[in-house]
Amino acid sequence: MSSLTIRRIVVWIVSMILGGVVSWLIITVAFPILKPEATGITIAKYGTIYFLVTAVPIGLIFVVWLDLLMDTKILPD
Repeated sequence: MSSLTIRRIVVWIVSMILGGVVSWLIITVAFPILKPEATGITIAKYGTIYFLVTAVPIGLIFVVWLDLLMDTKILPD
């Protein structure tokens, strides 16, 4: 595999992990701060599908920025 392919794989893996972490932080930390009666919310309570629908778009935001920083040319110029 070329170094470009390896960088692209790294971009996708890191972006989706960051998207999952940021989504988890939003659900478990930000929601209770914004709405105090929402304390004790978990991913299971929020819903797995809803979590994925939240995490993947946030991960795609990280793909855009990491693509720019790592010069992987995933997105056309």
